[in-house]
Amino acid sequence: MLNEVITELEQAIEKAQISLKRELAKLRTGRAHAGMLDGVRVEYYGQVTPLPQMATVAVPEPRMLTVKPWDKDQVKNVERALRESDLGLNPQVDGQVIRVPIPPLTEERRRDLVKIAKKTAEDCRVTIRKARHDAIDMLGELKQDGAVSEDDFDRAKKRVEEVVSAGGQAVDGIVQAKEKEILAI
Repeated sequence: MLNEVITELEQAIEKAQISLKRELAKLRTGRAHAGMLDGVRVEYYGQVTPLPQMATVAVPEPRMLTVKPWDKDQVKNVERALRESDLGLNPQVDGQVIRVPIPPLTEERRRDLVKIAKKTAEDCRVTIRKARHDAIDMLGELKQDGAVSEDDFDRAKKRVEEVVSAGGQAVDGIVQAKEKEILAI
């Protein structure tokens, strides 16, 4: 039973870290990558649709993205969505393809992106702490029910703290790597 609680905690921490990586991948760095546009939503026949579900996004050059909507009638809607997104992009329509040049990041924008990355990391840490709290509550219930001894409870609680500490260090490493990537010129 105690191992199940620890396993659940480890899985919750892993999910939080995966979510953090996914959110950080959306942050723009100096190079273009197709994942930058994952958060862009387009009005598509009355539905708000994620851009990758209605167009092909390619990276022909390090500072250029191309977007080719599958439905040729949607080029204007995609262009509008890209222009109105908070990514600071200036798309250019070239027939059925939309070219999106990626401007170099200013120092101020880099600092803003680092702040966003740190806030995202803090949200991840909050999720990990919540998972820790839930795990300790479950251990407490097992102890109260008499399913585990006091010594086993203390050992399991110590193991929970070790797992949470390791998870927190992993989050720090992920964010430091992203921060270095953002600040690299």
